[in-house]
Amino acid sequence: MNQIGFADEVLEDWYLFPNLLDNTVNPANFSTVQGFLDARVAPARAAGRDEGFTFATSISEENALINSGSSAGIGIRLSYDIDQNRVFVLEAFENAPGFAAGMDRGTELLAIGTNSGNTQSVSSLMASGGPAAVSQALGPTEDGVTRFIRFETVEGQEIATNITKDEFSLDPISNRYGTKILTDGSKSVGYLNLRTFIVEDAARQLRDAYGQFEQAGVTELVIDLRYNGGGLVDVANTMGDLMGEGRGGLVWSRTLFNPSRSSRNNTELFDFEPNAIQPTKIAFITTGATASASELVINSMLPYLADANVAIIGEDTLGKPYGQFGFDLEECDLRIRALTFETVNADNEGDYFNGIAELVPNTCQAVDDISFQLGDPNEDSTMAALDFLAGRSCTPFGVSTAAVQSVDARQRSLPKNTYQVLRPANPTSPQYEIPGFY
Repeated sequence: MNQIGFADEVLEDWYLFPNLLDNTVNPANFSTVQGFLDARVAPARAAGRDEGFTFATSISEENALINSGSSAGIGIRLSYDIDQNRVFVLEAFENAPGFAAGMDRGTELLAIGTNSGNTQSVSSLMASGGPAAVSQALGPTEDGVTRFIRFETVEGQEIATNITKDEFSLDPISNRYGTKILTDGSKSVGYLNLRTFIVEDAARQLRDAYGQFEQAGVTELVIDLRYNGGGLVDVANTMGDLMGEGRGGLVWSRTLFNPSRSSRNNTELFDFEPNAIQPTKIAFITTGATASASELVINSMLPYLADANVAIIGEDTLGKPYGQFGFDLEECDLRIRALTFETVNADNEGDYFNGIAELVPNTCQAVDDISFQLGDPNEDSTMAALDFLAGRSCTPFGVSTAAVQSVDARQRSLPKNTYQVLRPANPTSPQYEIPGFY
């Protein structure tokens, strides 16, 4: 079947916002499926409802990522500072080539080349072509691609070496910092950093993590979703069940389709999980890269936490109260991910397409401080999360830096975070699901 014709049928039958499709688009005018999809959903994008959420991808690539976390690349998340023309590592995945070469959170990329004789400085790449030039210099995210990279670690060590991209299994919860019991004064707090919902094994790892929280008797949590772009709703539902002790049978979320598919609307209830706890207070760490299933978890917990006992820390989320189904044209290895449903919580609250802060009772400004490892109590977002849980003052979103210093008990400086997640023009399946992945 014609690939663009297949994509058109998917949108006609399933798209969540049928009134926001451009019906004047002529399929014959397009040579790529993605170009056609972008044109068809342009009105939804202009209305802020579909910020690149409808796309064409590879069945085999995405299935490999879902089934085993299989990815090809350096195995790092990258961010850039547009003001200073610098690029930094936000996170390094433990069993990937970048980490083996010495990269970790806070590492700065200094120069990139195909070999040691033709490197270009990152500052010159950024100055001449912006983030796109850096992305292009890093080359395709494919097994066997080699780049010579000069970088400086957060400790100040400069390293120059060839790094060959390789297949590796992405671990949804880091075995270094993914699950911790933090001590704040005399109180124990559970810390969880979930990298992605897209890998099926995340459900098992979440059960293990909440098992640790249950055994430690913690009921206050820091849930770090700062780079989590979402993934599988089933994994998000499992996470909800693990926070549903004593809530069996109550509403976790509702899923709503477009009017022609409304017969598929359904309600998800809390289900029994042996390791479940009932959190009394949660600080969610978020950024503009936090989306989809991550936001679903935050929104679905709101009806079950008193207003004083829930906050988002860092910055507002992307704003994606919607989800996609995958529609496969197997003979072409083509999967169309199209927006097909929205989710609301037990109070029927949703529609947070400008970011979830508008629904959350409390917000606290904090910087994503890459000079400290994720989960370190000295890292600014983690520190602010602990401050909120302890009842110490924090500064709401939208308050100026001058005001921050006047109301912050610790007089901590909270400058504007100028780092943005680096994204390629034509992302692979892992890059769609894992913001900043290279």
